[in-house]
Amino acid sequence: MASIITAFPAEFWTVPYEGSRFPGAAAVTARPGLAAGANCQLFAYEVLRHFGLTPPELRSSELWSDTGATVHVPVAQPLDLVLFNSTATAYGAHVGVHAGDDAILHLCAEVGRPVVWGAADFAARERYAVRLGAKRVLPRPA
Repeated sequence: MASIITAFPAEFWTVPYEGSRFPGAAAVTARPGLAAGANCQLFAYEVLRHFGLTPPELRSSELWSDTGATVHVPVAQPLDLVLFNSTATAYGAHVGVHAGDDAILHLCAEVGRPVVWGAADFAARERYAVRLGAKRVLPRPA
């Protein structure tokens, strides 16, 4: 698979971080999409949708425990969701999209716009120091 970074639409790079815009939020229901901003989960799910996947609309802890629409994978591949937190709990975990090699595409408040970080970038920040693991979105039956 070609790098998702090179196949990423230009407009996705300008999405502003907006913590109140998360999956299931009234603001997202009223105004879907990324134009008004997104949190990490909403952004990651929209990336997956762009590439033809159908992620569940779950918050971090629900995503981590989900076994119906996603599966835990020991080694992340492009388009897998990767979760990070300051502790080994999934509640409030940060979600990014594996982009290949050591690249994770994500949206965080610290940067304010989408960015690609490697494992060392996450490990250097206390709030992302614990890599919980990766989840793969399963294909939905036709």
